[in-house]
Amino acid sequence: MTKHLIKHEISITKEISFCRRLVFTPKFYLALLVSQVVILAVFVYPRNFQNYDPLLVITDQRFQEELFNRTTENCSIWNSTELEPDTKCPIISPYLVGYRKPIISTAINWGDTLEKYQTVRCGGHFRPSNCKARQKVALLIPFRDRYAHLKIFMNHIHPFLMRQQLDYGIYLIDLDDKIMFNRGLLLNIGFLEASQEYDYDCYIFHDVDLLPENDYNLYRCSDLPRHMSVAIDKFNYKLPYDAIFGGVSAMTKDQIYFVNGFSNKFSGWGGEDDDMYNRLKFHHMTVMRSMEDVSRYKMLKHEQSAPNPKR
Repeated sequence: MTKHLIKHEISITKEISFCRRLVFTPKFYLALLVSQVVILAVFVYPRNFQNYDPLLVITDQRFQEELFNRTTENCSIWNSTELEPDTKCPIISPYLVGYRKPIISTAINWGDTLEKYQTVRCGGHFRPSNCKARQKVALLIPFRDRYAHLKIFMNHIHPFLMRQQLDYGIYLIDLDDKIMFNRGLLLNIGFLEASQEYDYDCYIFHDVDLLPENDYNLYRCSDLPRHMSVAIDKFNYKLPYDAIFGGVSAMTKDQIYFVNGFSNKFSGWGGEDDDMYNRLKFHHMTVMRSMEDVSRYKMLKHEQSAPNPKR
């Protein structure tokens, strides 16, 4: 609120009215301050953030019409730029809302998700219809048997990415149940497959059990490899150790090729992320991290997988 300071000239007489005495007392200004706080709380900030549901973010009709292209046809021309607007999206999207506590519910079903996000077309692709996205982003998710987590993640991540006005695609990479889980291998496969399908600028390696809490944590790549999941609730929103590169990280195509991708040798839980950090350091590449108050994540509860003995 802008405050205007105005200088008054006051004439003081022996007979000061009751109203003037009231105005000049400290109690008056205290009462005025309290009333302003009440007005702000009731009328300016009427939302109950604890009851905020990220599944209901997209409720305003004007917002839908302005931001989303509901067309589900012509998926074969996804790579064409003929239908893209000429104007680039702003660097910071006007639709960002900042921190929101994720709502975790096992009652989410796929039917509601498909109905809610009809704007997501062509097998998990979305791009804004009113401007040209500044980056084309592939979200690569290594997966095994966490279907309850997947429903929660999809319901949370789609509106999160839409508000950032990204041209994005989500890829779920699964491995045969008979083969021991290998996160590095799955991410390499996802990178190669996504690269063949679309000309992405940025690849985000994302665990399915991590939900971003603040949409100012921009899902984009930079000139440096990014470690994005800096502050996770499981670790009291602190970085566990400096050499970590797991959870959620982002790299460009050139950066991935430069270090020859992830190692395929780490089966079981862990190891491949620390190896990637070592590869980056070996090639004299600096890992970029955002501030902890922005790069916050909620981890969904799950049983710990068998650790890799070589990690």
